[in-house]
Amino acid sequence: MRVLVVEDERGMAEALRRGLAAEGFVVEVARDGPSGLDAARFGGFDAVLLDVMLPGMSGYTVVRTLRAEGVWVPVLMVSAKDGEYDEADGLDYGADDYLTKPFSFVVLLARLRALLRRDPAPRPAVLQAGGIRLDPATREVTVDGGRADLAPREFLVLQHLLAAAPAVVAKETLLSQVWGDASDDPNVVEVYVGYLRRKLGRERIETVRGAGYRIGP
Repeated sequence: MRVLVVEDERGMAEALRRGLAAEGFVVEVARDGPSGLDAARFGGFDAVLLDVMLPGMSGYTVVRTLRAEGVWVPVLMVSAKDGEYDEADGLDYGADDYLTKPFSFVVLLARLRALLRRDPAPRPAVLQAGGIRLDPATREVTVDGGRADLAPREFLVLQHLLAAAPAVVAKETLLSQVWGDASDDPNVVEVYVGYLRRKLGRERIETVRGAGYRIGP
């Protein structure tokens, strides 16, 4: 089983890594919100241990973004924030369980194993429009039946456009959903739409002046 630990405190991260490895888990550590989000999106993990207070992006934002994008990896939030509203927020944003610090490693291990025993989440629906087919579960994209190889952020931009089709998606919305706090430059969206047009065909993505982008007919 592969577990992602997203924890900025080095001592805690190393203790979790060693303890989980001793129990037979393969462990990867991310030490800030943006890198944790990217790893959870694309790393193929069986579970994520996610701190709330992280540099760059909070754990709440990380889990909320994952769920909005259809990433259903089990998430156990671990936090020093022990108020009932803090726990409720974590669960409302999409975490599967919430554990407050300090905690017993034995209890954490039991919670983690309980998450891994649950039935897998429903398979996300395949998205299709304008001759493009995107399968979020396998991360496969085809155009008129032919495979298209996309970089991770290209995939996410296309996923949001397809999920909204035939509606227009504002540039600012794409910037927030795909880059989060990692970029505040709206021009990066234009750059990635350009990449997608080269790979999918220019006519596949329409620019609606003053509004944003949408998948063409």
